[in-house]
Amino acid sequence: MSETNTPALQYRFDGPEDAPVLILGPSLGTTWHMWDRQVPELIKQWRVFRFDMPGHGGAPAHPCGSVGELAQRLLTTLDEVGVQRFGYAGCAFGGAIGAELALRHPQRVASLALISASPRFGSADEFRQRGVIVRSNGLDPIARTSPDRWFTPGFAAAQPAITDWAVQMVRTTDPGCYIAACEALAAFDVRAELGRIGVPTLVLVGSEDQVTGQGEARTLVAGIPDARLAVVPGASHLAPVEQPAAVTDLLVRHFSTAWPLAVTDATGTHAAIGAPPVKPVLAPPIPVFPVAEIGPTEQPEAVGGGRPDPYEAGIKVRREVLGDAHVDRALAGADDFSEDFQELVTRYAWGEVWNRPGLDRRSRSCVTLTALVAGGHLDELAFHTRAALRNGLTPQEIKEVLLQAAVYCGVPAANSAFKVAQAVIREETTPQE
Repeated sequence: MSETNTPALQYRFDGPEDAPVLILGPSLGTTWHMWDRQVPELIKQWRVFRFDMPGHGGAPAHPCGSVGELAQRLLTTLDEVGVQRFGYAGCAFGGAIGAELALRHPQRVASLALISASPRFGSADEFRQRGVIVRSNGLDPIARTSPDRWFTPGFAAAQPAITDWAVQMVRTTDPGCYIAACEALAAFDVRAELGRIGVPTLVLVGSEDQVTGQGEARTLVAGIPDARLAVVPGASHLAPVEQPAAVTDLLVRHFSTAWPLAVTDATGTHAAIGAPPVKPVLAPPIPVFPVAEIGPTEQPEAVGGGRPDPYEAGIKVRREVLGDAHVDRALAGADDFSEDFQELVTRYAWGEVWNRPGLDRRSRSCVTLTALVAGGHLDELAFHTRAALRNGLTPQEIKEVLLQAAVYCGVPAANSAFKVAQAVIREETTPQE
């Protein structure tokens, strides 16, 4: 793999070298093998390109901090192998990559399929909490519960080999890359930009998907100008695995009609076809297999001295560190008496100090925990212990901070701090079954 600022991804090609390229993007915790059942049919018309995300499937562990960065790594890989224009189908996280490509690099994407996808995946708090769980307990708790999120109960019970495959696939993922992917999904939100996706788009969702269900799918269809919805009966979140024939049929119909392709005729000569787009039709249930445009960016209002107002940067950092739920409660509880104080905290504590480049957030959490122990501010210590976990400190590292604080701030203060921090750590790092 390339060791540049944008390392290439682990990938494989299947199908004829002179056929148009169709990219298949995986979901978080899976590998390119999630598409194995689609490949035999797809390579009849396309050269199929599959890739693994960093740290997945034995790929080099170069964590990606955003969906945009991962999309750029994919483009770097495609540039290296000479692929310029392509069709793209992505599942869940892979769908986020597809939306990012269609928005930022529209000249590269000929047609798009978003499977089990969403313009925003849950809440930022949810994914950052998942990162805390992995950092504290490893990937085993996430791996053991993956079949519950990915498959319908009947499929999981009837297909123990596939269920075990799913668990092992997650378990062998690099934890650091998984956490980085969770952070990327926490920050992903293209709801306001859907109107700028200008390619024909199939939005496909399993009828039983409880992770990114039909509500999210309909949001995509309503926002993307040329989008069509297909609901696959009897499928949950990992629809390409649970209902492979239905998903394959929908992909073939979409990319054959919405993207003028070059296909080989009986003489071996390539001829262009391009029937007008038609709405994909749903395949019947099948048995399980045996194995709005954004306007110009507004500049922040300047404060004294011509400097930009730090409030917007502050609220962003405050939410990322403390979580949306905590910040929403604090702001909702503000009234005429306290709202100026909330603005002061957001603007200067978070926008000015926490946003300075001199220390990373882990270091700032260490400083903050120590200061709160010294001041005996136990309520603030509780939510800053949560923040420290979100900022990447492990329970062991938090313990070391409190031990050192005991020397310089006093044993009684540290004793109280340990009780508060212990309760928070137990709550935050206990996997939810």
